[in-house]
Amino acid sequence: MTTKQIDYCIELAHTLNFSRGADNMFVSQPTFSYQIRLLEEEVGFTIFERSGKGASLTPAGAQFVSFLTGMREDLKRAIEQGQNFSARYKDNISICMMVRQALYFLPEAMRIFAEAQPDVQITPVFQYENSMETFLQNEADIVFALKEQTRQVPGIQVHDLFESRIYLIAERDDPLAEKNLIREEDLYGRTLMVGGGSPLALKTVQHRLISSGKIDYFNSADHDTTLTNVAAGRGVCLAPGFLNDHSGQFAWIPFDCRESFSCVLCTHKEDRRDSLRSFLSILTKLYKDAVAFPL
Repeated sequence: MTTKQIDYCIELAHTLNFSRGADNMFVSQPTFSYQIRLLEEEVGFTIFERSGKGASLTPAGAQFVSFLTGMREDLKRAIEQGQNFSARYKDNISICMMVRQALYFLPEAMRIFAEAQPDVQITPVFQYENSMETFLQNEADIVFALKEQTRQVPGIQVHDLFESRIYLIAERDDPLAEKNLIREEDLYGRTLMVGGGSPLALKTVQHRLISSGKIDYFNSADHDTTLTNVAAGRGVCLAPGFLNDHSGQFAWIPFDCRESFSCVLCTHKEDRRDSLRSFLSILTKLYKDAVAFPL
């Protein structure tokens, strides 16, 4: 299967007309039809039904073209990224995290690093779940993680980054937003959003609050859904400080509890690149210097 055949197949699925499809691909109709036939012979099933009026997708063909379209877009992006990389960079460092705001100082670290090593690219990879698995499969060079996730994981090096506390998230006009510190009794009679893949420390606090019997709760699928529910006035939630995007949309008030999150960066032990060590040094220094920054 060639990229040309994929393009021809997708085009015919759009036009359902061999003549028009060939014109749009700037080839003769016999060439266009021949490539479609070769593709069908290779995959072993009929993609298009032919008739005097043109063509129509078979059920199998419709499913196949749907996958082809997604695959072609992925291939296009891969080619574009490869072209960009080959033109400017000699090396790449990929860093995986669940959301952009998890590493608030990442853009600044990338700017500083680019001034010193302009021929090395830093590529952020965002994966809300399974980022550690992606890293362990060598699909990322660095991963942002909680220290609890790194215990007894072989072949990695753990770099301490910062300690993140728990905050209450509420609408800015919520009476709770006027407080400097939220205590358990402040939440009595309120609805607390829970669930959504919460880390262990957060689940512990949520369970303790719900067990009081004085706080209602509502299960929410993930962090973005939770924030949507908070914005809709359905309740409040607790979250790690590292999820704060500092946009000012919500009030983030420190919650009075002993639990916190030890945030770290992990690298592969065998990765001894000087560029990797340099980038880690820049990023960790930014967090070390941000003593007064809420995390």
